[in-house]
Amino acid sequence: MSRSKVLSGLAIVAGAVVIASGFAIADAPISDRKEKMKAIGGATKQSVQMVKGEIPFDAAKAKSNMDAFAVWTDMPTLFPKGSEAGDTTAAPKIWQTFDDFDAKSKKLVADAMKAKAAADQGKEAFATAFADVAKNCKSCHQDYRVRK
Repeated sequence: MSRSKVLSGLAIVAGAVVIASGFAIADAPISDRKEKMKAIGGATKQSVQMVKGEIPFDAAKAKSNMDAFAVWTDMPTLFPKGSEAGDTTAAPKIWQTFDDFDAKSKKLVADAMKAKAAADQGKEAFATAFADVAKNCKSCHQDYRVRK
């Protein structure tokens, strides 16, 4: 085989690797935010169960659940431009009104930390504070999530 054919073949393989790695990089924010959302979903589910009395209220668990929301401090960084395409339910509105999305993220974290503090005061105090957290989740999902 001639040297030029070998070099051409290597160039094609190298190009394919670069393209494939580009897709992996583009998918990274999507998979990272899905992982974090799954953790938040579990924390939310358990918190709702405690508030509804489906499982016993446990202040330590309630506080730990609210700590799960702290990931939202940097969550907006997982929505870089270019990550709106792919296997995601993120609505294009996120990138159109990013400042609002970022503000809602900060409010969610602040309200979760208030609920965390309220957990030491008992179920009723936690339930009242957690209602704001749940309201924030619902509002953000209404504005920034596409239902498939």
